[in-house]
Amino acid sequence: MCAYCGDAKTEWDHFRPIVKNRQPTGYITEIANLVPSCGKCNQSKGNKDWHQWINGTAQLCPRLRRPAGLEERISRLKAYELWRKPIKIDYADIFGKEDWANHLNRLERILQLMQEAENDARNLRDIARRHLETKHKLD
Repeated sequence: MCAYCGDAKTEWDHFRPIVKNRQPTGYITEIANLVPSCGKCNQSKGNKDWHQWINGTAQLCPRLRRPAGLEERISRLKAYELWRKPIKIDYADIFGKEDWANHLNRLERILQLMQEAENDARNLRDIARRHLETKHKLD
């Protein structure tokens, strides 16, 4: 069952987000960082801190859905959080601060270029649509 609301488990959630603000947090996919989740909770939680989310106002969060036994689930999640220290990789320490910063900067540039390419594609589709509409009116 979903660790957050008690519904049927359909997927696994990273208890601690592995990416936040488009950057790796250092947490990885491992048993100390996974909990069973339903799709509603997993999608609603996203990369938020579990405790703030579960008690927050995000759409479909358990506090708003009011499942039975929510306080007991919160207690179990707190115990799980303390059960074992999860692996957290310090990439800057491993690769060096400068190399890691360079990597993140390149990644950000790539993401910006992808957004620009998406905008270009949208504009080109609009131009092609208008061209085809005009051509068919003339025929």
